Amino acid sequence: MARKRKGRDISGWLVVDKPAGPTSTAVVNKVRWALDAKKAGHAGTLDPDATGVLAVALGEATKTVPYITDALKAYVFTVRFGAATNTDDAEGEVLETSDARPSDAQIEAALPGFVGDIQQVPPRFSAVKIDGERAYKLAREGEEIELAARDLYVESLTLLARPDPDHAVLEMVCGKGGYVRSIARDLGEGLGCLGHVRELRRVWSGPFDVEEAISLALIEELAKDPALDAHLLPVEVGLADLEEMRATVAGAARLKNGNPGQVLGTAEYGEEVWVSHDGQPLAVGIYRGGEVHPSRVFNL
Repeated sequence: MARKRKGRDISGWLVVDKPAGPTSTAVVNKVRWALDAKKAGHAGTLDPDATGVLAVALGEATKTVPYITDALKAYVFTVRFGAATNTDDAEGEVLETSDARPSDAQIEAALPGFVGDIQQVPPRFSAVKIDGERAYKLAREGEEIELAARDLYVESLTLLARPDPDHAVLEMVCGKGGYVRSIARDLGEGLGCLGHVRELRRVWSGPFDVEEAISLALIEELAKDPALDAHLLPVEVGLADLEEMRATVAGAARLKNGNPGQVLGTAEYGEEVWVSHDGQPLAVGIYRGGEVHPSRVFNL
């Protein structure tokens, strides 16, 4: 018999302003402990040295994680020109240096080449799997690895500031699977001066903004305190990109059991929607002629 997981049946989102240092998994574990939650996960990994929005899903909110993972995200990051590292960030070993420095105009002219549907090669030190092994593990072991280029949609890439000739502050809005470190590396190579990420901050992810995030220090301070629950956002925030429909009484009974159920509202045939009943999210599914065929059912 499987061992019953301990903790509270608590559902919702806690938006954490992740500090530099801990892994995303460590932050999730801290949140789970602080809220005494049975189940928790996150929507999009941040590197240990990165800061900013880490949306932690609790309980039934974990069923909405794919919708946040697939949503657009925004990063503000600083590129250090003049050096390439083996990790494509400031923590890595310097592999090569250059005395060349780009002008603001040269940077501005290069940025459009990184916008739209592009391909990028992930950093060697990344969580991409190669024959079942993480790339960073193979890289640490000194193995020569070759990563395939991956598709990435970049909505915008903007030069925000130029503190000095060695640095540029950029903002990127992109889709799922983007590596800011690769953008910095490729931009430096394209400008003929080399480059890597010095600082990285995720400022928003889908519906979650860093302005509404809670610090890890405050989470630790409020651990096991009901006051921490007040910072939770409802499960349906993770469904912001889907159309909401309302279940009829009979439809709600059927949807709760995983069957197609009658709904009220307007949606295109074949559109993915979420269904509410009595003010709570009930299901996510495909709308087909007055009914929703559920793919996920919430137990709230």
